Amino acid sequence: MASRGAGVGLEMEKMSLEQLRALKEQADLEFNLFQDSLNNIRTATARLEIASTALHDLSLRPQGKKMLVPLTASLYVPGSLDDADKVLVDVGTGYFIEKTMVEGKEYCERKINLLKSNYDQLLEVATKKKSIADETGAILQAKLKQVAPIQ
Repeated sequence: MASRGAGVGLEMEKMSLEQLRALKEQADLEFNLFQDSLNNIRTATARLEIASTALHDLSLRPQGKKMLVPLTASLYVPGSLDDADKVLVDVGTGYFIEKTMVEGKEYCERKINLLKSNYDQLLEVATKKKSIADETGAILQAKLKQVAPIQ
């Protein structure tokens, strides 16, 4: 792997200033997109973990228990627990599926595991992009210092 990285560095040293600037700009842009994706995955994972905890808490409540039911993020209405073994799971794009409590918890766990796996893979790619951007920036700076005395 190290020899491959050195080869890439040698290729970059042969590039013009314009090519290096374009490569650095592209690598920075891609890294920022990966960062945004990583943040979105973190947010989705946190929401699923909250949902999983809520399902667990709900399973412990007795039937007929009075509670506040969320209609939106900030609007709650009074209600009572009818059947704690049946839950509606939001599977995206406005679709809900009725599942048992156990199936709902399993769904959350599967999604959390998938997101964590995706996060780890994306983090590896983002780290490589950051490394390329940093290496390109260093070579660009070195070339600019070489050119500066001439001008």
